[in-house]
Amino acid sequence: MSTKDGMNYAPQGKPAPVVEKGEFPIAVIGLDHGHIHGQCNGLIEAGADLRYVYDPDPAKIEAFRQKFPTVQVASSEEQILDDPAIKLVAAAAIPNQRGPLGLRVMDSGKDYFTDKTPFTSMDQLEAARKKVAETGRKYAVYYSERLHVECAIFAGELIEQGAIGRVLQVVGFGPHRLGDPSKRPDWFYRKKEYGGILTDIGSHQCEQFLHYTGATDATINSARVANFNHPDYPELEDFGEASLAGDNGASFYFRVDWFTPEGLSTWGDGRTFILGTDGYIELRKYIEIATGRKGNQLYLVNQDGEQHMDLNGKVGYPYFGQLVLDCLNRTENAMTQTHAFKAAELCLQAQEKAEAG
Repeated sequence: MSTKDGMNYAPQGKPAPVVEKGEFPIAVIGLDHGHIHGQCNGLIEAGADLRYVYDPDPAKIEAFRQKFPTVQVASSEEQILDDPAIKLVAAAAIPNQRGPLGLRVMDSGKDYFTDKTPFTSMDQLEAARKKVAETGRKYAVYYSERLHVECAIFAGELIEQGAIGRVLQVVGFGPHRLGDPSKRPDWFYRKKEYGGILTDIGSHQCEQFLHYTGATDATINSARVANFNHPDYPELEDFGEASLAGDNGASFYFRVDWFTPEGLSTWGDGRTFILGTDGYIELRKYIEIATGRKGNQLYLVNQDGEQHMDLNGKVGYPYFGQLVLDCLNRTENAMTQTHAFKAAELCLQAQEKAEAG
C-alpha cells in the first residue's frame, strides 16, 4: 500500500473475527475507487467471507484479485443480487452511481456498504431513506477518515469518557494529493459524477463533527468552493470550506483541498482539532511532519496536564465487527442509519449553498 496515494489508501489491522468462518458471506460490486480495498480489509478482518466480485472492467477485476486472490468473479451484478447466501454488498462505484446501486442491493434483500460519498444529490438521499424504511435493510457508509484511523476512534472514546468536557467546536482539515491529473479517471473531473468537493471529501468532515459533538443536525453558516489552480479541468473543485452550527450549540469549520505537495511523504496531512469545556484534543491522522513519526498521533490537554499518545496498532478498527453483527442481529451499534444519512445530508447542503471563487 502506497501511503502517498490517497485514492488507494487501504489500512490493514489485525484479524478480530466476530463470526465463525463462512457465517457472513459478502460480495463486491463496483471497483471505481480504491477505497474498496480498505472496506474489504476491514470486513475480512472482522470475519466476513468475501465470495464474489463484479465490475464490467476486466482490468479492475484483475487488480482486485491480486489483493484478494480467493474471490470468485461474478458474471454479472444480477448473479450477486440473486444469490440468497450473500448478506452484504460492498461497493465503491462512481459517486453518482452509489445511490442507485444501493437501492438495487436493498431490493434484493441484502445490506449495502458503500464508499463515501454515499450520494451526489438530495433526491438520491431521499430515495435511500424511503428504501431503508420500505425494506428494513442497511445503507452503511465508509467514512474512513474516522472509522479507519485509530487516533480518530480513540478521540471519540476520550470524549465519551468526559476527558475534555462538553465539546464546543470541531475544526477539520482534509487536504488530499491530486498527483498526476492524467492518471485520475475521467469521472473524477465531471462534477455531475463526483458531486463536488464538499459532497465528496467533505462528507468525512461532516460525519466527524456529528460524532464528536453529539449534534443530531446542523445549519450551514457559509460555504465556498473554487478551482484555483487547475484550468485544464474546469469542473474540478480543488478547494472547499464550510462553517456549520450544530443543533446543540457546537460549531464546526472544515477545509478540504487537492493541494498536498509532492514533498509530503503521505497523501494528505489530515488533522482535527476538538475544543471542549475542560480541554482539547488534536489529531494528526496520517503523519506528524518533520519528526519521522507516522500518523495516529493524538494530543490531549486537560485539567490533568498534557499528553501525547502514539496510537498505531493500539486501538484497532471496531466499526467493521460491529457492522457485521449489526447486519446479523439487526442492531445499530456501528453507526445509526440516521447518523450516516445526516452526515450525507449536511455535506450535500453545504455543496448546494457553496459560493464559487
